[in-house]
Amino acid sequence: MPITHFIVKWPDDTEMRCYSPSTVVRDFLRPGEYAIDEFLDTANRALVAASDRVRAKFGYACSSAMDQWNVIERAAEPYRSIPAACVTVLSVD
Repeated sequence: MPITHFIVKWPDDTEMRCYSPSTVVRDFLRPGEYAIDEFLDTANRALVAASDRVRAKFGYACSSAMDQWNVIERAAEPYRSIPAACVTVLSVD
C-alpha cells in the first residue's frame, strides 16, 4: 500500500508534513485553501478511509493514520476559535 504525504500550512504559516498509509487521501484532499472546520472534517474522513483500506487488506486498522489524525486535531486547536481561519494544503504526494 503506497504511503502518501500531504503538507499543510496552518494560519500562522507553520508547515506540517502529514502521513497517510494510502493514496486514498488524494480523493479527499487537494492543494488549496480550506476553512479550518472543512479541513478537519475532510482530513478526518481521508485518514479514516486510509485506515479502512489497511484493514481491508491486512485485517487491522492503521494506528499510524489515527495517530496522524490526533496530531492534526491538536495542531488545529488554537485556530478553531479564529473566525475565517484557513488551512492551506500545499501538496499531496
